[in-house]
Amino acid sequence: MQRKLTITIAEEVYQGLHEQIGRGRISGFIEELVRPHLLTAADLEEGYRAMAADAEREADAREWSEGLIGETSA
Repeated sequence: MQRKLTITIAEEVYQGLHEQIGRGRISGFIEELVRPHLLTAADLEEGYRAMAADAEREADAREWSEGLIGETSA
């Protein structure tokens, strides 16, 4: 379900949204920007569990992090 929201923004921001994003696409643009900031701790935990369960991704991450060891200077 979608809900209507009225917000107040500066005129130059409004004009920039119309020029850069285009009429009819602003709501989707704003929603895409805001949604990541609304994740709950449970959402994050679920995401981290899914990433940890991906063996190939974990192997790549381990290889990358171990490659950094030689790049540090003492």
